[in-house]
Amino acid sequence: MYGQEKINPYEQSGQKAAQVEQMFDAVAHSYDRLNHRLSFCIDKYWRNHVVRKLQAVRSADSVLDVATGTGDLAILEARKLKPGKVVGIDISEGMMQVGREKVKAAALQDVISFQREDCLSMTFPDASFDVVTAAFGIRNFQDLEAGLREMYRVLKPGGTLCVIELTRPVHFPVKQLFTLYSHTLLPLYGRMISRDKSAYKYLIATIEAFPQGEVMVEILKKTGFSTAGFKRLTFGICTCYTAIK
Repeated sequence: MYGQEKINPYEQSGQKAAQVEQMFDAVAHSYDRLNHRLSFCIDKYWRNHVVRKLQAVRSADSVLDVATGTGDLAILEARKLKPGKVVGIDISEGMMQVGREKVKAAALQDVISFQREDCLSMTFPDASFDVVTAAFGIRNFQDLEAGLREMYRVLKPGGTLCVIELTRPVHFPVKQLFTLYSHTLLPLYGRMISRDKSAYKYLIATIEAFPQGEVMVEILKKTGFSTAGFKRLTFGICTCYTAIK
């Protein structure tokens, strides 16, 4: 068991997945605003990095966006990759409802669909998608390896997985500045806007506990991927992982 799997948003007892669903339903109304403001809009650059990586992929006609949230990455993929379909899945209906409204406003309903799925046990057949992506979501899996194995299973042979996750910077002084920011301003502002005092404390706790860099690459290989690598973005505040089935 990895460190972040032991951390729940609310009570330490009980199922992590149910508490994560409750948390994201509670913050759905303010999630986009907080995400952009707390990252100083750099989260948009991170998602664009994913899409640029995928533009070099041989085939990206069918895309699965895991833990899609409000659909920002799914929308970007639909616009820039021009796939036949993008399916966004999540356990939070509250988050996906915000996503559906955004997709409708962007007139992308013919390309993007959303459905509630347990990311650890998806209903899709084996080898269903050319590309699987996840932005800031796998940190919330109750069982990280089980979630990665499912992402591997639904990928076609030769398919690409691309994941971005918030991570702890490793170099001075960004490491120290990030720690100061994440333990003071971020939870305070998150509580003021979202009205959920636990959500952004949980965010920081899971970032600090999540395996990263070379350790995460080894986990990807352990769960079946033939090759895997990573690139730290914005001084290590975010990391992009790419793996091939």
